[in-house]
Amino acid sequence: MESRELPGAAHRLSVEDVTVSFGGIRALDRVSVEVSTGEVLGVIGPNGAGKTTLFNVICGFVAPDAGTLSWRGKTLHRIRPHRLSSLGIARTLQGVGLFGRMTVLENVMVGAQHFRRAGIASAMVALPRSDKDERDLRDRALATLAELDCAGIADRLPGTLPFAVQKRVALARALVAEPELLLLDEPAGGLGADELTELRGVIERIGREIAVMVVEHHMDLVMSVCDRVVVLDFGRVIAAGDPAAIKSDPRVLEAYLGREAEGPEALTAAEAGNAGRP
Repeated sequence: MESRELPGAAHRLSVEDVTVSFGGIRALDRVSVEVSTGEVLGVIGPNGAGKTTLFNVICGFVAPDAGTLSWRGKTLHRIRPHRLSSLGIARTLQGVGLFGRMTVLENVMVGAQHFRRAGIASAMVALPRSDKDERDLRDRALATLAELDCAGIADRLPGTLPFAVQKRVALARALVAEPELLLLDEPAGGLGADELTELRGVIERIGREIAVMVVEHHMDLVMSVCDRVVVLDFGRVIAAGDPAAIKSDPRVLEAYLGREAEGPEALTAAEAGNAGRP
């Protein structure tokens, strides 16, 4: 991966003027966002606004037609998804994305593979270094599960667990990588009130230590945990600022409701209608 050092940006993700088109549809149109260590950035917008496409560009699943990305002071070119962990980036999916035939512990250990020191050959012949690697990965995974109150289900298969618990396991798999940038794609989807309270606490805690980007339809969660919010509509940034300003911005309300509306309650109601839709 090619990179170029940038001044004064050692702890920041910067997306500048990124454009992505699929056929004749422009999914992102000169989008610029940035998030720094110790900050939680919310990315919201109506369905089809380009939120997930933005995440896919950051993770290397979609190549931008134009624009630049920089992370930890370096301009990135041709990001490879399998290199994300080594770059200090982790992501959760809208679905849980867990391996059904692997235990919870094994699923979380997958997220820590970049800590492995022994090569494939060492693992095949069970050399001591390989055994130590396996123990270290297991310990990391168990510790992360314990932090999310999931240690007691380490030997269970994901399919035997409630959806809300599966989402917690998926979050553990991302956190075990010890990322410096965490991308959360609709983490509140399918969660009840109690689970939302727990999720809010987790995001607030990790948001003090690393950079976090959250794509979310649950407006109460966004407004309570995010330091700043960026709003996309038809692939463009139409507003950016602190949650209080965003919640009453007439451009944002019009984007969600398709007409002029007043009051922060209108935005919450509009997002409730978006939640759970593709």
